[in-house]
Amino acid sequence: MTQLFFSDYEQPDAAPPLVIVGAGGLGREVLVLVQQLNEIQPAWTIRGFYDDQLPASTTVAGLPYLGTSADLNATTEPLAVAVAVGSPAGRAAVVGRLTSPQLSFPALVHPRVVLAPQQRITLGKGCIIQQGCVLTCDITLGRFVLLNLGCTVGHDAVLGDFCSLMPHANVSGAAQLGAGTYLGTNVTVIQGVRVGEHTILGAGAVAVRDLPGNVTAVGVPARVIKQDSRH
Repeated sequence: MTQLFFSDYEQPDAAPPLVIVGAGGLGREVLVLVQQLNEIQPAWTIRGFYDDQLPASTTVAGLPYLGTSADLNATTEPLAVAVAVGSPAGRAAVVGRLTSPQLSFPALVHPRVVLAPQQRITLGKGCIIQQGCVLTCDITLGRFVLLNLGCTVGHDAVLGDFCSLMPHANVSGAAQLGAGTYLGTNVTVIQGVRVGEHTILGAGAVAVRDLPGNVTAVGVPARVIKQDSRH
C-alpha cells in the first residue's frame, strides 16, 4: 500500500491545477475544502468538475463542468485530482477508470485538522479529511479514504483503502476497518474491533464485536441484517 508521511503531503509553494471528479453534493463540499486550503496558502488552481453523469447545469458552484473520466484521461498536462464520491465501491470504480499518467491524487486535509509529525500518521494517496476531524497517533489510512465532517480516529487504528466515514463517525483505538468499509453518520466502532472488507454500518450503529466482510449491520449493538455476495 502506498503511504504518504506528513512531509510528503505538505502543499507545494506553487499553485498547480486541480480538478474534482464528482459534481454532486460531496464534490461541492470538497471544493469548499480546497478553497479553505487556498485561504491559508495558495495551493491549487481549481479548474472545475468532471463526472460521468452529466450535471443539470454546465457550471457547478460557479465552476465549469469539464467532461467525463474519458475526457480527463485525455489531458495533455499534469493535473491533481480529488475524487469526491461517497460510496467506497463508486470511488474505487472511478479511480480505476482514471488511468492517465498525467493524473496525480494528493491527500487533501482541512487546515484545522492537526497532523503533526509526532503523531506518526500515514495517509495513502487521494485521502480526503474534512473539517472537525480528530486523529490521535500511530494511525494508518489507506488510499482514497474519506473522513467526512467531525470524524474521530483513535490510536493504532488502521483504515483500509477506500473506506468512507460519514459525519461524526468514531473509530476507537486499535480498531481495524477492511478495504471499502462504509460507516454511516454517527457510527461508533469500539476499541480493537475489526470490521471486514466492504461491510456497511448503518447510521448510529455501534460495533462492539468483530464483523465479517460483505455484510450490512445496524443497531446498538450492531447486528448483521444483510449479506452482500457481489464482492
